[in-house]
Amino acid sequence: MKTPSLSTIILALALAGCASKNSAAPTQASAAPALPSSVSAGSAVTHGHFLSSTSKSTLATEGRDPAEFPAYVAQLKDKARQQGIDDATLNTAFNGVHFVDRAISADRNQLENKVTLSEYLGRVLTTAKIQQARDSLQQYRAQLAPVSQRSGVQPEYIVALWAMESHFGNIQGREEVISALSTLAFEGRREAFFTRELIAALHIIQQQHIAPGDLQGSWAGAMGQNQFMPSSFLRYGADGDGDGRIDIWHNTADVFASTANYLAKEGWKAGGSWGREAILPVDFVPEMAGLKANQAKTVGEWQKLGVRLTREANLPDTQQKAWIIIPEDSPVRAFMVYDNFRTLLRWNRSWYFAISIGMMADAMSQ
Repeated sequence: MKTPSLSTIILALALAGCASKNSAAPTQASAAPALPSSVSAGSAVTHGHFLSSTSKSTLATEGRDPAEFPAYVAQLKDKARQQGIDDATLNTAFNGVHFVDRAISADRNQLENKVTLSEYLGRVLTTAKIQQARDSLQQYRAQLAPVSQRSGVQPEYIVALWAMESHFGNIQGREEVISALSTLAFEGRREAFFTRELIAALHIIQQQHIAPGDLQGSWAGAMGQNQFMPSSFLRYGADGDGDGRIDIWHNTADVFASTANYLAKEGWKAGGSWGREAILPVDFVPEMAGLKANQAKTVGEWQKLGVRLTREANLPDTQQKAWIIIPEDSPVRAFMVYDNFRTLLRWNRSWYFAISIGMMADAMSQ
């Protein structure tokens, strides 16, 4: 398998990234994500797996003929009209719509080549990237400060998500979103989901947040510098500079405001941490680890059971609720995580991704 480039990894940190922005956080987040997100046509990373999109299968070889695509698009237009999309929007949005076979190939990726957490973090948390994040934190402090004050989300986490999702806005995807979503709906395995996302994208165009020809993103329809799926844009998008538009493609004020708005609405604990790496006692019972509600204990209770943190600075209140997670199959590395970690999992269901966001935020704070 071809080793993914750094830019590809950045673009595709987990299959569920932006799709998970449309659903509640799972109670057991170690499961492989079910839906694609900001994934390039090259390869992806999710929960410690690299994925290859070298498959050559097409809808034609799988039983559905791409020649039927134009008729299906006509059906999509009818559904959109029933949900308030006007003909002027449909005509401009679907102008030049085409079948995107590479989206089908990418969506049918199979898990390959499991990587360890340490390998993953080594690839996505490079020294250069952390330094760029620190520089960006200083450069945009004037924009970030009021957003953080309103939302309770620390600027470090906003910048960390910006860095991971689009490499500070530089890698947003070049697929035509309307074509990609229409293709994935046509493919049929997640027809209802992608049809909803398509109609959400049409509402974005109708509301004049972006011109149809500029609506580009990943092969799965994830958009902008924070790689929101269209429904997440409608639900969490925020106008950061008061100009009456929400532009997550070009306007960093809107990117930061939308990111913070998402986390705040999904339960971010203002000023709180995500977690810390932990050292487990030799007699730790593996079944105690996990993110189910009944697996939570207070920090003090975990400490009484012999759990220790690798870094003793800024210890949380001993009454704070916490969970122990073991991201890999063997307890090589373990973490004590808090409610904000679970909120990060609502953004992206990959444990590896959420840990990387927390570690980058910590690195910027140091």
